[in-house]
Amino acid sequence: MKSYTFIDYATQGYMALVGVVILALHGTAVPHWQWLVGLHAVCMGLVHLLIQICAARPTNRVLAFLRHFYPILLYTGFYRETGSLNQMLVTGYLDPVFIRLDQRIFGFQPSLSWMETLPYLPLSEVLYASYFSYYLMIFGVGLALFLRSREQFFHYVSVVSFVFYVCYLIYIFLPVMGPRIFFREITDYRLPAEVQPQVPPTFPEAVRAGPFYQIMAFIYRTFEAPGAAFPSSHVAVALCTVGFSFLYLRRIRYLHLVVAVLLCLATVYCRYHYVVDVIAGVVTAAVLVPLGHWLYFRFQRTGDSAKA
Repeated sequence: MKSYTFIDYATQGYMALVGVVILALHGTAVPHWQWLVGLHAVCMGLVHLLIQICAARPTNRVLAFLRHFYPILLYTGFYRETGSLNQMLVTGYLDPVFIRLDQRIFGFQPSLSWMETLPYLPLSEVLYASYFSYYLMIFGVGLALFLRSREQFFHYVSVVSFVFYVCYLIYIFLPVMGPRIFFREITDYRLPAEVQPQVPPTFPEAVRAGPFYQIMAFIYRTFEAPGAAFPSSHVAVALCTVGFSFLYLRRIRYLHLVVAVLLCLATVYCRYHYVVDVIAGVVTAAVLVPLGHWLYFRFQRTGDSAKA
């Protein structure tokens, strides 16, 4: 379709693929699967309509902005949906595999031991603030690029969305809760006894007193999708935003990089991810960000050729 760009194909492809997966695999794991499939179809139709309207009115700046901004409006819904779909192929969660892997590599559980060893409010708040900065990175870099150059903003949204979509697909097929599984019971699932800590872990009182700890606790209570830990999208997307700072926002690139490194450490210290999740997030960014750039410019060149 001449009016489609890379991110349009990626978004429509993601919605179509997940819809087909639901149709084929829903079983009894997705109670209201018909509504989800219908919602995917409606969203695909609305996105297509938006693209066609914008193609007919290319000079309308409001429509042009919405035309490239719309994937951001879908992130939360797609993310939350993974928690409703990740039991179609797997019953329970794959955390025991990752707990054993961290144990084999390090000889202990970093996601539990780091906070127990360093339960200090100043340190924990720096790391919880770094973890929270993930949301500021996505919004801040996007806003800076929007004010600087519409084309750079469209490039940014396309690549970030591509990274998100691939992470979401993985979450549907590889449900991993992360270290928070040590701290609460999950319906119809219990960790095997051999991976349970001998002493039930707790969050130190000094850590719980911090405002950023409380902010992140609220965010996870409200927006969490169970089973969305591997790979760490916090790490993958944060590194993607750092890449755009090095590309377009060079004045902040090193500060941005330092905060992103702290975020990577925070994912383990704050008990959101196993170390292997973080490593997988780094690998995901290393593979998908260059691929996203290539696909973005490849589709852009194809579109320009079609217009010529």
